[in-house]
Amino acid sequence: MYNVGNILRERIENVGPADTFVKRCEIKIRFLWLMDQRTRHRIFIGVYFFLSGFCFAAWTSRIPTIKTIFDLNDAQLGSLLLLMPFSSLTGLPVSGWLVSRYNSRGPLIAALVMLALSLIVIGMARSVFVLGVGMCLFAFHSRILGIAINAQALSLQKQFEKKIFGSFHGLWSTGGIASVGVSTLFVAHDVALQWHMLTICLIALIAGAVAYPHILRNDKSTTPNKLMFGKPEPLIVLLGLLIFLASICEGGMFDWNSVYFREVVGVELFTLGYLTFMICMALSRFATDWFVEQIGMRPTFTFSAMLIVAGITISVLFPTFWICLIGFCLVGLGTAAIVPMTFLLASTVEKYSPPVTISIVATYGIVGVFIGPPLVGYLAHAFDLRIAFITFGVAGLMMIPVSRLFFKRSAKA
Repeated sequence: MYNVGNILRERIENVGPADTFVKRCEIKIRFLWLMDQRTRHRIFIGVYFFLSGFCFAAWTSRIPTIKTIFDLNDAQLGSLLLLMPFSSLTGLPVSGWLVSRYNSRGPLIAALVMLALSLIVIGMARSVFVLGVGMCLFAFHSRILGIAINAQALSLQKQFEKKIFGSFHGLWSTGGIASVGVSTLFVAHDVALQWHMLTICLIALIAGAVAYPHILRNDKSTTPNKLMFGKPEPLIVLLGLLIFLASICEGGMFDWNSVYFREVVGVELFTLGYLTFMICMALSRFATDWFVEQIGMRPTFTFSAMLIVAGITISVLFPTFWICLIGFCLVGLGTAAIVPMTFLLASTVEKYSPPVTISIVATYGIVGVFIGPPLVGYLAHAFDLRIAFITFGVAGLMMIPVSRLFFKRSAKA
């Protein structure tokens, strides 16, 4: 890297005055191409994290629109949302096996293509049945894409001394922010749902094709790839419980955030709450690596849980515009670090290869998504959406004893 920098400097100094600008630009482009291969991998793996969040937020930010189009009540919407975790759960063993048996590149690009195309199905659905099919396709391929990009990121993390894994999840949230910004613009200008989904699909396909040649190759793991049935590994179970609780909070906020802002807070531009939540998640995830280096993972888990509880509490007690923005901001800051930290810890468990371990841990997350958002829908229908949001606060509070138990057992091991 030092030699490339010296060569660049010497060439720029030797450029004549007549064509200085053009030549300097050309040299700088060549320099970017000759950059550290690790850096290039990091940039383009990050593109896939960005696109994953970009597609995911396109769907979740328009849930209130879909609810209106199909005239669904809270219980009906909760039942419909059950399709997604079920489909995602079926994708877990497939994705774990594919990534660990071969490598992550093939499943990654195939899942992204199908994920983007499923958005078109959702956007053009004119019946609840077709909508359900689109949601199932979206959830199934979203899970395969998630396992593949995390496998890429964990493989690259081994080439760096400092922690970089949290920044990848920060890019996922950044993609969500960008997508919610697009959604807010489309909602404000009353753009039809199908044109919104088509736009997101095209962006994802083009960007994915550009990034594909520059991601890791031959990242197949050499550690065990087959599940061994019997007594479960206690550390994996505890990490799974952390993901389970985080998924109740994160998945529930994704699915019900905009609905809460529209129906409880009474804001027509309902994506504002979602946008605030996503921005805070992104900021927190970019800071996670640094924060963990400073105080350690155990205090970070506790601090994150406290932020979730505080944010939900003030949002439920004082459902006004600014208070809820602050509350959702705190919840976003709190939930952000849980998933990347847990996946990073899971990759250190030696019983299985990282992709298989992540698949196991992610299964708990799917159960959390399976239970959380539909449960909120049923509670909202039976009582009130404000009461239902207490579920997220309880889940956040439970993270504290579970994380402490994990680190206690880990220290003994």
